Amino acid sequence: MTNVLDLFRLDGKVAVVTGASSGLGAGFARALAEAGADVVLAARRPDRLTDTARQVQDTGRQAVTVATDVGDPEQCEALARAAVDEFGRIDILINNAGTGTAVPALKERPEEFRRVVDINLNGAYWAAQACGRVMEPGSSIVNVASVLGLIKSYAPQAAYAASKAGLIGLTRDLAQQWTGRRGIRVNAIAPGYFASEMTSGIPEEPLMTFVRQTSPMGRLGLQRELDAAVIFLASPASSYVTGATLAVDGGMSGH
Repeated sequence: MTNVLDLFRLDGKVAVVTGASSGLGAGFARALAEAGADVVLAARRPDRLTDTARQVQDTGRQAVTVATDVGDPEQCEALARAAVDEFGRIDILINNAGTGTAVPALKERPEEFRRVVDINLNGAYWAAQACGRVMEPGSSIVNVASVLGLIKSYAPQAAYAASKAGLIGLTRDLAQQWTGRRGIRVNAIAPGYFASEMTSGIPEEPLMTFVRQTSPMGRLGLQRELDAAVIFLASPASSYVTGATLAVDGGMSGH
C-alpha cells in the first residue's frame, strides 16, 4: 500500500508556473521543487526570474526561465514548446500570473479593465490551452483565482473580481472538457489576503480592519499555507478532485 505522504510527491514531474518572478508564484515554484518537480518559470520580467530559478536549483531540481506575457497566445505557445524542448513533457501548470487595479467603476478606463481581464482570465486560458495540448493523462492544472471571485471586496476592484470569478467558471468548464476525455484535472484555489507583493501596496490598517471583520482567523495568510494547497491539487493526492475551487482564506468566504 502506498504511504499517504508519497501521494504528495512530484518526483519526475515537470511543472510550469506563470507569474513566477516574485510573490506567491515564486513560492509555488519553490514548493513544487521541494516536492520533487523540475520547474519552468515564466514571467514578463525575466530578469527577476533568476532568483526564483536559484531557489529551485537549491532544492536539487532543475529550472528554466522563459519570458512570457500570458496575455499573448503566441507567447503561451512558445512557453509550452520551451518546456517540452527542455524536459520532454508538461505534467503541471500553475496559472498564477495576475494583476489588479483598485479604481472606482465610474472612473476606470477601458484599457485598465481590459488589461486586468486579459492577464487574469484570458492569459490563464491561453496558457491552459497551450499546455493542455501536450499534457498526458494524469496531468493537473491549478488556476490561482481569489476569494474576491466568491465574495465582495473592501475596495473597488470590479476588473479583478470579475476576472477571478470568470477564472472559477473557466476552471469548471475545462474540467468538464478535459478530465474525462484527456485525463487532465483542472482545479482552482481562491486565496484570501496573503502577505505578498500584491498586498504590500495596500495601506495596512484598512486592509487589516477588513480582514479582522471578515475572517474568523483575523490575520493574513502565510505563503506555506497556500503552498500546501497547491501541492495537494497538483499531486496525485487529489486524484479524485476536478472542477473544484479550494478557498484558502482563513474562513473569509464562509463567514
